[in-house]
Amino acid sequence: MSVDTKYWTEAWATGGGRNGTAGLASGMLTATMTSPTELGGSGKGHNPEELFATGYAACYLGAMRFAAQSEKLGDVPEDAKVTAHVGIGPRDDGGFGLKVKLSVSLPGVDRDVAEKIVERGHFICPYSNATQGNISVETELL
Repeated sequence: MSVDTKYWTEAWATGGGRNGTAGLASGMLTATMTSPTELGGSGKGHNPEELFATGYAACYLGAMRFAAQSEKLGDVPEDAKVTAHVGIGPRDDGGFGLKVKLSVSLPGVDRDVAEKIVERGHFICPYSNATQGNISVETELL
């Protein structure tokens, strides 16, 4: 697969990774990172799964808007919402793995059209493409 890259961003992490500091090279975001209490951390900061969930939710909503517009499927309402639930835990074969559940709300959109928008969003979204075949991603249309 070839990608004609139009944009790059840069982020950094220092300290202990999950227990340190991370941010954007632009200076627009800096976060104190801590492991969640469920993984033995203090939970008094952010973790990579939270940041991944935020990025995936925003990207997927944008992909659905793009799909609806470019494929003339109708409008995605302004109050549309994607909630990304990201879970982490040990894998059977060692290491850790992720699971994702995307809950999608498209108020006022006929269900059959909404299902098509959700489906096409997965095809377009770079997060969905990056995770395809690597982690379990479930979509729920509310």
